Amino acid sequence: MRSTPEKKGVSAIDFFCIGFGAIVGVGWAVSINGWMTTCGGPIPAALGYILILLMMIPIGLCYAELVPMLPVAGGGMAFAYRAFHRRVALISGWASLGGMIAVIPWEAIQITDVLGFLIPGLKSGPVLYNIMGSDVHLSVVIIGIVFSLLVFALNMRGLAAAARVQKILCFVLVGTALVGGIAALIGGRPENLQPVYDVSNPEIYGEGLKEVTHHTLFGGCLAGIVMACYFLAGFETIPQGVEEAGGKTKSVGKAVVLSVGLAGVFYAFLLIAFGYAWPWQEFSGMARPAAATMFRSLYPGVAGEILYWALTIGALAGLFTTWNGFFTASANLMMSMGRGKLIPSFFAKQNKRGVAVNGQITCLILSLIGPPLGANMIDSITCFAALAFLISWAITCWSLVKLRRSEPMLERPYKIPGGIVTGLFASITASAVLVLSFIPQSPFFAGTLSVIMLFGWMFLGAVLYLFSRPQRKGISEAELTAGVFAKRNT
Repeated sequence: MRSTPEKKGVSAIDFFCIGFGAIVGVGWAVSINGWMTTCGGPIPAALGYILILLMMIPIGLCYAELVPMLPVAGGGMAFAYRAFHRRVALISGWASLGGMIAVIPWEAIQITDVLGFLIPGLKSGPVLYNIMGSDVHLSVVIIGIVFSLLVFALNMRGLAAAARVQKILCFVLVGTALVGGIAALIGGRPENLQPVYDVSNPEIYGEGLKEVTHHTLFGGCLAGIVMACYFLAGFETIPQGVEEAGGKTKSVGKAVVLSVGLAGVFYAFLLIAFGYAWPWQEFSGMARPAAATMFRSLYPGVAGEILYWALTIGALAGLFTTWNGFFTASANLMMSMGRGKLIPSFFAKQNKRGVAVNGQITCLILSLIGPPLGANMIDSITCFAALAFLISWAITCWSLVKLRRSEPMLERPYKIPGGIVTGLFASITASAVLVLSFIPQSPFFAGTLSVIMLFGWMFLGAVLYLFSRPQRKGISEAELTAGVFAKRNT
């Protein structure tokens, strides 16, 4: 019998911190002004986050039922395997892995940006080269390597160690963000939120600046939805860690819904608070980390300086919560896919602690790739990851619908409100947003480069699937299925 989460030091609260910390990373501090300009103002951006919850909470509820029902590493991949078998599971798992892995170099790129705010002159060293208009400094590459190794070392100790660090950092990022939000409301004025919606300012939306794909307030709300999918995707780390924790998982499934819901409200609150604090069109052009920089203008003197440093440290904590959460989640997903021979079984290797060793090493390599890519790749990586997650979420929701019909007697420690109707709503909504994300005329459009990246990533998954075909020869379907749902080494 597997031990309970408490015995291994991983409780439901730990899982909430893993999910919430992975969701609420550094974006609120360094990208929040970009969210405003993407949507045409803080109000449509905040409304966009509330609208996306209408889709994300039903998706989270699907995970809440499926996680305790099938508590194994692999998450959506394992659910799709049970519902639709191998090829659909490959699409779901590989897409989800693409989204998770994209986060890892994203955070490695951001760490040098955030540290650059704390340490002036950090990016003044030798320029190695320029990529997509972004200078890549030697100091940036070195720092990215050092911190990638630190995150790798932490995660090699297992989920319990990573969860303890995650909990501390989660409290730091939430505390500093809430202090910043309250200070913004105290020092701000309602007129700073005006105009409620505007995409006509040539200094923001001129040629070569922010691309406009909408011309109405509602369009502005919709424009932020694909972006929001990326910034709410951290709940995926919970299903990937549930097997390593073992034990009772009913409350762990609920942690998925709670982390998504609170994160969406958290983002919406900060968008309104920071838009209230300073005229948002001026705020849009502030140097990163925009949230911290704004306080130097709002509260000149010691108070502003204290808030600047507090929010920058909070941003750093948030960066590590996301990086830490997705590092282990990606490795666990690779391990699960390797056990089922969907990709080479090389990735299934575990050490004595049950840590997915080769998956962790792969994540380290990808993390090291981040800093040399340069900061201007971040937007394309973000939208690519959002598309990848949407594929996995849609398949997961359809898996719940299928299993409700094909295996109604399967033990379900937690049953979602609304049952199959909620599952159908989540499935149809996620599928619709996914389809619209590929249409250039749609406000959901993810961007040409992001779409190309997605097709390239899925092609790579197909190649690895074919490459692992000899490993599937002579193995029965029952044995392959047992590999996907195998228990972790303890």
